[in-house]
Amino acid sequence: MSDLPPCPRWRDLTRHEISTLPRTSVAVMVVGAIEQHGAHLPLSTDLDIGEGLLEEALTHLPGRFPLVILPPMAVGASDEHLSFPGTLSLPPELAIATLEAHGDAVARAGLQRLVLLNSHGGNKAVMDLAALRLRRRHGMLVVKVHYTRMPPPGTLPAEELRHGLHGGALETAMMRHLAPHKVRLDQLDHPPSRGEAMAEQGLLLGPEGEAAFAWLAEDLHPAGVVGNARLGTAELGQRLVAHYGKRIARILCETRDMAVNTFRRR
Repeated sequence: MSDLPPCPRWRDLTRHEISTLPRTSVAVMVVGAIEQHGAHLPLSTDLDIGEGLLEEALTHLPGRFPLVILPPMAVGASDEHLSFPGTLSLPPELAIATLEAHGDAVARAGLQRLVLLNSHGGNKAVMDLAALRLRRRHGMLVVKVHYTRMPPPGTLPAEELRHGLHGGALETAMMRHLAPHKVRLDQLDHPPSRGEAMAEQGLLLGPEGEAAFAWLAEDLHPAGVVGNARLGTAELGQRLVAHYGKRIARILCETRDMAVNTFRRR
């Protein structure tokens, strides 16, 4: 890899250069979404955040780290947002097949480590299935990274982290840091989540948590977004991106170092 730039992008390499990548290389792909995020955030929010977190993670990797960056999967599984204009969504079967096709290509290139960096909650189920199939088919190590499972300590109220899960303070803050020109500041609002009301009633049932129900965005709030976007400052966004970037870099390093045991077929 010495003749290649650090952390090259898959699309920039030739077929010969792909074949010279070290076998310990980690392939990483952002899995995003193009979907409605209310009146204050663009359709590209999830994709912008995923790519921004990866770029931040690159700054925390050691020199000459064996990483190759796949093109992002821009459109994901966003069925829960189809009631609102602008949302693009792959049927779940096609989303799974798309992830598998990328994994197949990585395996054909002789690489055994794939990290899926997800920035949209609706992608979790399809990623689980695709990753398991790739493990079975190729013996690959497929790591599923969801930044929302890495809670930043002491940055936001616990209620906002739990219930502001779409268009709330977290996403707004990171977008104000990563792509401030895309945020409509005059549209910042605080639509309450149905989940928050259910929690206040002491119910175990809710959109997320112990007993989660399948929900459409309008089930949480008629506007299709929830959470206090007014808390999402650019300064907070910078701290959040740094926090997630460091965690993702650590995961990439651990993925490189983890042994990959292929299946022994009987």
